[in-house]
Amino acid sequence: MKNFFAAFLVCATTTYALGQALPQQPAAVAITREQAEQLALKRNPQISAGRLLALAEGQTTREARSAELPQIVGNITAEKAEDGSRIGAGQLTTSALYTHAGAGGTFSQLITDFGYTHDLIATAKLRTKAQEQSARATEQDIIFATDQAFYRLLTAQSLLEVAQQTVAARSNVSEQIGALTVSKLKSDLDLNVAAADVSQARLLELDAENALQSASATLAALLAASPETEYEAVEDKATPLPPPPDSSAPLEAQAITQRPDLAALRYNAKASQEFASAQNKQRLPTISALAMGGVTPVRPDGVFQENWYAAGGVNLSVPIFTGFRISAEAKEARFRAQAQQAQVANLSNMIQRDVRSATLTAQTAFQRIAVTEQFQSQAAQALSLAQTRYQLGLSSIVELSQAQLQSTQAAVTAVNARYDYLLALRSLDYTKGDIDP
Repeated sequence: MKNFFAAFLVCATTTYALGQALPQQPAAVAITREQAEQLALKRNPQISAGRLLALAEGQTTREARSAELPQIVGNITAEKAEDGSRIGAGQLTTSALYTHAGAGGTFSQLITDFGYTHDLIATAKLRTKAQEQSARATEQDIIFATDQAFYRLLTAQSLLEVAQQTVAARSNVSEQIGALTVSKLKSDLDLNVAAADVSQARLLELDAENALQSASATLAALLAASPETEYEAVEDKATPLPPPPDSSAPLEAQAITQRPDLAALRYNAKASQEFASAQNKQRLPTISALAMGGVTPVRPDGVFQENWYAAGGVNLSVPIFTGFRISAEAKEARFRAQAQQAQVANLSNMIQRDVRSATLTAQTAFQRIAVTEQFQSQAAQALSLAQTRYQLGLSSIVELSQAQLQSTQAAVTAVNARYDYLLALRSLDYTKGDIDP
């Protein structure tokens, strides 16, 4: 007996020490939907990448415009050669080779290429606008994904509360039946059924806890937070009304004008048209002004008349035959422009369909809230009646178990109905391109 108490004290002391050494779990961070959206916009790397790509695309306009600006190149050349020799192979030239050293520069200015460079600049501007709209579409994608994770977290929190209440209620019934079984007032069958109901409720609680952890981890990833961060979603108690009946047409028109992905596709289609025009203008001449000059301080006597040189002129370049390259590039660009126009029409049709579907979903989800609340109230009354009848011995444990199950299902359905409706409203906002926080 003495050894038993000694071992008990050692175990108790160890358990206390371990309990003292275990780190406390960090408290969950309370967050609203608006706060989650703002943090996602600020931290999410996909949004940063989209904005950087838009800035990078903006530099292509300057690259295309550089062809219209003067081009100045400086050169310093020192050459050791066999004086008087000439290049005899490799290219057509009459230049003689002499040992010399010189410094100078060349200047060129495009006078006109009959709209080729202008169309390239227009193409770059339109593609920049398309990339800006794509970045905005990425922002809306992240916002909607954040909303989905937020409402998943809210649902899991509420379902966990329902599960915990169910476990407590069924455990209480099981304890009462256990006491009655000991007194021979209830059978072992009743006790076994009650214990099975408790186990079922605990399984529901485990599923809710797992869903809660999963939703919190998803939200943390979208907010670029530490994976160990746990969030507690704070619900906005105000419930907005659904869109009125027969409102699909104006919402579809709003979506056609607001959706950033459709705007990006339209800009890309216009850019493809400008690029096709530019490719076709490669057949036209190019007129440029040229100038060059410099000094040759080191030179052979009698060959270089002066210690400096300068020249200027105008050059006309006309593509006569390019192996059908220009015509092939023009046709390719034209076909791609036509394909993007078809993609614009296809996306417009899909947006109209999605808006109509999202509107109907939101309206139906709103109607489900009232029905599920009525279902929950009726199931609670049925459970209360079943408990009374069972206590009076007027019904079996099966009737009570069925009433408990129905009550739990009603509570779960009511939770899902509310948050499905709130998410359906955000889905409608996302579909019509109006999800900005």
